[in-house]
Amino acid sequence: MNDLHPSAGLASFSSLPKRGLCAALLIAGVALGGCNKDRPAAEAKPGQALASVNGEEITVLQLNEEMQRAGVASAQQAAGRKQLLQALIDRELLESEAAKEKVDRDPKVMQAIERARSLIIAQAYMQKRVGDVAAPTQAEIEEYFNKHPEFFSKRRQFAMNQLVLPASAVTPELRAAADRARSLEEVAVYLDARQIQYGRAQATRSTADLKPELSSKLLSMPKGQLFFAQEGPRAMLIAIDEVREAPVSLAIAAPQIAQYLGNLKNREMAQAEIQRLRATARIEYLNKDLAPDASTPGTIAAAAPASLAGGAGTAAMEGAAVGALPDGSGIDPAAAATPDAGAGHQADGQADKAALDRGVAGLK
Repeated sequence: MNDLHPSAGLASFSSLPKRGLCAALLIAGVALGGCNKDRPAAEAKPGQALASVNGEEITVLQLNEEMQRAGVASAQQAAGRKQLLQALIDRELLESEAAKEKVDRDPKVMQAIERARSLIIAQAYMQKRVGDVAAPTQAEIEEYFNKHPEFFSKRRQFAMNQLVLPASAVTPELRAAADRARSLEEVAVYLDARQIQYGRAQATRSTADLKPELSSKLLSMPKGQLFFAQEGPRAMLIAIDEVREAPVSLAIAAPQIAQYLGNLKNREMAQAEIQRLRATARIEYLNKDLAPDASTPGTIAAAAPASLAGGAGTAAMEGAAVGALPDGSGIDPAAAATPDAGAGHQADGQADKAALDRGVAGLK
């Protein structure tokens, strides 16, 4: 038996939200958008006015911006415009009341506004500098496909059965019983006899989901091999039920490879720009304890506002590798293309699968 331990590591507008929910969600928008009502009430806003709330106009430009950010489907444009106009009215009412109570002068609110402003400007600069990179060529796509057969042409899937129980129940005695057991059912009998509560789950993972070294270890395990995975207060005793071939063709994988390579180029360009700026800047650490050392990872600014997500520099601003392909990151490039990917999950299997993703990297 092996042990696994944890390792560190509105795009669609399919249904229109209730107006009350919009109002609640827009409280954050009041803070980020600013609550300053010092401008003259008669100050004109550009664009045709659609409504007036206590003398403050809501314009076509504002509504169009909300429509764009919400990603309203064409079939729902009419209903979406009505719903979002009401949301803008709600926001104006909340902002007005906040200004009356000087919420905009609260130090925490002012700090949040300044942070959002800083992120928006930094993100806009990065988008201007990086721009749209050239789309990956067919040769680059094919090269990536051929270099990673474990993700595509030689992709395999592991069907796993699990017993999920409290981590505190994994005692030396239970481990010994699992070592002797030839199946999960024998361990289930052991747990039943001792009145230890547990649940059952299933998960399907592929060699595209897991790090190469882990995939190799799982491929070397015989069918029925038991191993533990643990995450926080939960533990899972897992048995491999089946390993099957699940190849993905170049034609199916090409769009996601292209997206991944494009995002990777964006991120590399953004990182290069950050490095260029750092190299030409004079950075002094007044608190020497916070100065970076050899173990400090490279830094790129924290997450940009969600309203800017999806831009060319978003991945870099968030410091995250954005893409549809894993390179061992735990994202299945074929999940959307293959009907059986992830099949067999029980109702509670999704959470357990996520736990498995984080736990399997420490396989011994």
